[in-house]
Amino acid sequence: MALMATRTNFFRLLTTKAPILGSVSYSNGLKRPVRVDRGGGARLTSPYSTSAVAQQPESGIIGSRPPHMGLEILGVKDYEDYRRSLYGEITHKALLVDAVGTLVVPSQPMAQIYRKIGEKYGVEYSEAEILNRYRRAYEQPWGRSRLRYVNDGRPFWQYIVSSSTGCSDSQYFEELYNYYTTDKAWHLCDPDAERVFKALRKAGVKVAVVSNFDTRLRPVLHALHCEQWFDAIAVSAEVEAEKPNPTIFLKACELLGVKPEDAVHVGDDRRNDIWGARDAGCDAWLWGSDVHSFKEVAQRVGVHV
Repeated sequence: MALMATRTNFFRLLTTKAPILGSVSYSNGLKRPVRVDRGGGARLTSPYSTSAVAQQPESGIIGSRPPHMGLEILGVKDYEDYRRSLYGEITHKALLVDAVGTLVVPSQPMAQIYRKIGEKYGVEYSEAEILNRYRRAYEQPWGRSRLRYVNDGRPFWQYIVSSSTGCSDSQYFEELYNYYTTDKAWHLCDPDAERVFKALRKAGVKVAVVSNFDTRLRPVLHALHCEQWFDAIAVSAEVEAEKPNPTIFLKACELLGVKPEDAVHVGDDRRNDIWGARDAGCDAWLWGSDVHSFKEVAQRVGVHV
């Protein structure tokens, strides 16, 4: 997908393995105050975040339902037993998976790639300068659309690249943009992903990707030979809704033919993935905290790999 990385710890990804023009998690284009992200950067708060939800009655939340009797209250085993008492041995009919930061990660730090490709186009900023300028540009409101990732996302990424590097050369942008559509730019987080997803689908559990990304996500998954692992792909640029907006999760469930309460979403961003999925009525597990591998995800669903 993209040029940039998305997800949970957006700035954590940026400073370590963040993609370049990749995707990150911003929502529905409304004017929102900036808050400090635990990764050290700033983020715009969303009307779908928990902080916003706390300011309005529960009945006014899109896709809301009573709070989960989940991991926050019960232990993991108790929660799994609770789900099985309701749904049987296999606790969920569908698994929704975040893309950047959960399924895939950038292979090299964003600033490193921006500078490496940009040198022949006259980019002189250091990697640290590129990263700082990128952060400042990304934090600014994107006024052309309520969504950052519209169709192929080119206008947004052209703004980000030129702001980050000081270079507006169209050839530089196209080379950088296209790089993030190749298998050189990304690799799988979990080498066992294919085996696990096949086992889940064989057991009757449907699997979908749910991602804040532009239309390059499908070519990225194709380049990594994993597009066929999924029953559906819900991309924010196509759905016209970005996490944590519940709409994108509801669309994924619609594509899979399941009810939200029958699905569990796994992602690495607490606001966009966990709060967003729960606002849609789905179960949700935080990648890197609640679960650490797709094999663990499958086991908790009730499928042994």
